[in-house]
Amino acid sequence: MLTPNQIDIVKSTIPLLESAGSKITEHFYTRMFSHNPELKNIFNMSHQHSGRQSVALFNAVAAYARYVDDLPVLQAAVERIAHKHTSFNIRPEQYGIVGHHLIHTLKELAPDAFTLEVEDAWTAAYQQLADIFIQREEALYKENAQSLGGWEGPRRFRLETSKQESERVKSFIFIPVDQQPVVAYKPGQYVGIRVKPSHSEFEEIRQYSLSDASNGSSYRISVKQEKGEVDGLVSNFLHDELMVGDEVDLFAPAGDFYFTDRQQPVVLISAGVGITPMIATLETLARLQYKHPVSFLHACENDAQHSFKHRIKELSKHLSFSAHTWYNQSQDDHSVAVNGLHTGLMSLEAIQSELPVSAGDFYLCGPVAFMAFIKKQLLELGVRSEQIHYEVFGPHADL
Repeated sequence: MLTPNQIDIVKSTIPLLESAGSKITEHFYTRMFSHNPELKNIFNMSHQHSGRQSVALFNAVAAYARYVDDLPVLQAAVERIAHKHTSFNIRPEQYGIVGHHLIHTLKELAPDAFTLEVEDAWTAAYQQLADIFIQREEALYKENAQSLGGWEGPRRFRLETSKQESERVKSFIFIPVDQQPVVAYKPGQYVGIRVKPSHSEFEEIRQYSLSDASNGSSYRISVKQEKGEVDGLVSNFLHDELMVGDEVDLFAPAGDFYFTDRQQPVVLISAGVGITPMIATLETLARLQYKHPVSFLHACENDAQHSFKHRIKELSKHLSFSAHTWYNQSQDDHSVAVNGLHTGLMSLEAIQSELPVSAGDFYLCGPVAFMAFIKKQLLELGVRSEQIHYEVFGPHADL
């Protein structure tokens, strides 16, 4: 437990953290990877190049300092991060490495302000946070391992089949090499996959939403092929190099974003490859023959990039269902919907009468800017914030 004096000291460093900004985390990652390069086998290095990981870590450190005396405020963030950590197979000993480099980063960037008393306070604060994560992650590992078909750590899977879903999205179905059952998951959750691309010096771990209803025997992910050697390192490997019969390591399903059956209308809203957790949810609802209205709203660039278009029509036969799609680029210049197809950016005002504004759950997935744009529209229509649930690919960001 932190002493009241240590809490005061940590909170007093908030202005120092804010003035340094993401320089703290940039320095931290440079330091850590130079001393412990083996961690490059765990961290997503493309997020290092983009700066997204540094920003996310800085925001997390600053939030912890701000609420170090009111930790329940951070419960949702802890749950989200703990799930993500299990998909990387993060272990207690790695918290010691991270803590060492974080404390030394603060000392090196602010040697005058970071006195021995401040160092002791931050060391205690970091250990408190690490213990929270270690305990929660241990519970998640244990829960998975003790479930039917569950496991802990990496498990070997074989690519059984693949299928092109659209111009840039391809589905991959994996079955376990040991031919034993696989643990069930909730629609919306993701799985961690570890591969060794031919152009990478290190092993690479990525998280991809599971894109099918849980079946106890296989996992399907649907991956957009990204452009560029950095951002597209793993997706290009999966699309161009991974062959049927090849093996990969998977980590057990995780994620705190998933469909929760509240026996009320459901609205699934996605853009681009954000459709993947939504199609998993739709597959699940169809299998359950869900009795309440389901709306499926999707935005993508054009018809060629519209993933699962035909499958969605098939699933609609099993539900009280409505669908609207927005193509940013279209051969037809119509702003009024034709068979549920619109041109331009997604606009909810035109279909407001179809939406369960006061008594529905709205699930969002796509680029952060898209979700912020849609959340703003929903709030303006009268949807309450607690009705809106969302998933961010990569480091978390608030809408």
